[in-house]
Amino acid sequence: MKDTPLSNCERDFLLKAIEEKKRLDGRQTYDYRKMKITFGTDYGCCFVDLGKTRVMAQVSCELVTPKENRPNEGIMFFNIELSPMASPAFEQGRQSELSVKLNRQLERCLRNSKCIDTESLCVVSGEKVWQIRVDVHMLNHDGNLMDAASIAAITALCHFRRPDVGIQGDEVTVYSPEERDPIPLSIYHMPISVSFSFFQQGTYLLVDPCEREERVMDGLLMIAMNKHREICSIQSSGGIMLLKEQVMRCSKIASIKVSEITELLSKALENDKKARKEGGRCGFAESMPQERITALKMDETSVEMTDVTERAKDIVQKTEAPPQMVRSPVVPVPGVGQVGQGLQNTWGLEEDEEEAEECDNSDEEQEEKVTKMEEEPYEKEASREGDVVEISDSEEEDVVILHPETPDKTPTNTESRSHQKGAAASKKRQKKMKD
Repeated sequence: MKDTPLSNCERDFLLKAIEEKKRLDGRQTYDYRKMKITFGTDYGCCFVDLGKTRVMAQVSCELVTPKENRPNEGIMFFNIELSPMASPAFEQGRQSELSVKLNRQLERCLRNSKCIDTESLCVVSGEKVWQIRVDVHMLNHDGNLMDAASIAAITALCHFRRPDVGIQGDEVTVYSPEERDPIPLSIYHMPISVSFSFFQQGTYLLVDPCEREERVMDGLLMIAMNKHREICSIQSSGGIMLLKEQVMRCSKIASIKVSEITELLSKALENDKKARKEGGRCGFAESMPQERITALKMDETSVEMTDVTERAKDIVQKTEAPPQMVRSPVVPVPGVGQVGQGLQNTWGLEEDEEEAEECDNSDEEQEEKVTKMEEEPYEKEASREGDVVEISDSEEEDVVILHPETPDKTPTNTESRSHQKGAAASKKRQKKMKD
């Protein structure tokens, strides 16, 4: 998986900040990030935190046959593993260009500088020697992997103890730590790598670049030096031309940084040795009571829990009871619907329905008036003649026959009048339904 490239705005912002001698994390130009060195339960296990960059180094040993051209010297082997856990750009089980470059630089820094006495690793000349293997695992990548790897590797070598051996004739006996105390390695000096990044073709210089600064840099200079101001290795990458004055300036800065890191490293080793000698908790066991096995830190928030029950009861008593029914809000805009529990489901058509009802009522009133006006002349004629009156409708062809009685009986007239009104209203409704 490829890295997400920086946008032009981010690149311009970083370069502009470097020109103004400002950095993203608030450091000065020649400042290192906060460094922390911790050790594991076993000898030779070391964790180094350089800002957010986290590296673990583990040293192991085994008896092997020496090389033919160097029968009296032990073997040093270095391996750097870039895990996908450190960065999505790292692929599992595949050596990238970055891993090869870091591995070669680490070998030049530690093995070619002769910082370890390899002759002391010989058990039987030409037959048995100790092979020291240093595995460096990148746990998190936030820039300047080389410096963190070199510090972790040399610290793990200083912390490592190899088993003691005994020779009786042709037999070689390896003693366990319970039988004999392990023996530390013979280390002459501690070379530490310091990285310098250059910007704008060498115009600006930064120490300990972070991951974003590494993306916009033009070149990188790595100087491995010990506290005696002896340069163990130097490597330049990026294709920029550096002047002699720039290299000398970087070497002076590196000497100061190496002395500070060496002092921190020696103090960490001394504290660990003292804790192990006194039988106190150290390494993995030290992290267990503090519950920081993996993260090595835990954020705590103080919360008052003494009178939580009483406060909860007071709050419940003071609160008002919720209403049983929720009034349905009026929908202001026609055509907008509301659906919910306890609400009146509507689609905002109440006004239209009311207007339609009013129109229907007005139409019925008008029809009743017209019916009354049509019925009055027929009633008058029927009262005059006293004969059978026929009211016919040309469309429906329904005939209503009225049998009037004596004119003295007024209730009969009122009944016939109401019957006529009902018949006329039913005709109008049937006509309206057909239309």
